[in-house]
Order: sequence, then C-alpha cells, then structure tokens
Amino acid sequence: MKEIVQTIAKSLVDYPDDVIVTERKEGNTIFLELHVAPTDMGKVIGKQGRVAHAMRTVLKSAAMKDNCRVELEII
Repeated sequence: MKEIVQTIAKSLVDYPDDVIVTERKEGNTIFLELHVAPTDMGKVIGKQGRVAHAMRTVLKSAAMKDNCRVELEII
C-alpha cells in the first residue's frame, strides 16, 4: 500500500524527494500518512479534494483484495 501512495504522489509533485509515506498497521486496518512539501500540498489534494479522493479510492480497492481497511491522511 505504501508503494502505491508513494508512486502516485511522486508523479504529482514538484519536489518528489520530499515525499514521505509512513505506514502503521493496527489489527485489520492500515494507516498511511503522506508528507509532502508545503508548496505541493494543493497538487496532492487537488481541486475540491478530487485527487485525494481518487488516491483513497485506489487504496480501498487494493485493500479489498487483502481483506483489510486503509486510511490515508495527507499532512
């Protein structure tokens, strides 16, 4: 899951070296935190949150394959 978020985020931002994804697993849920440069925050979130929503949709469909839940937080 971490690699999916990293790949998508790095392709969107101007500073791909600043992209950091941390992964924490609690039970059947995977918590992902995406850290980007402050200037790239708008690109990762998108207009009205469309890009962030699309990333969450991709993650949820990948998580269904593994029978788990995924939560993505963009910081």
